Amino acid sequence: MIERIWHGWTTPENADEYERLLREEIIPSFDDKEIDGYRGFRLLRRSRPEEVEFVTIMRFRSIESVKQFAGEDYETAHVPQEARDVLIRFDDHAQHYELREQLDYWLRRLTGASMKVRHLARR
Repeated sequence: MIERIWHGWTTPENADEYERLLREEIIPSFDDKEIDGYRGFRLLRRSRPEEVEFVTIMRFRSIESVKQFAGEDYETAHVPQEARDVLIRFDDHAQHYELREQLDYWLRRLTGASMKVRHLARR
């Protein structure tokens, strides 16, 4: 599993508009591409007095799936013009990490069962 991580910053005044763009237009457009191996999207937001930082984390089955999404130059960030219009700065390149291990305890909390879901990277 590959995690594609990218950062963008906007002003506090434009933060809600940027988040709206992500939720209503940009993120759904990724799913519309029907990329084999695209596994999902997470959005993080951190507010500071002078700026608001957004972190996007996309999950893919493999680097080949990332290339299907972003092209051969897959490290170059995909930042639509409407996003550029409200961002004050952003990473020119996305970072890609191989997921080596993930422990999920939420299932135990939901069911009361004494178990955990564990994802290990294929070796």
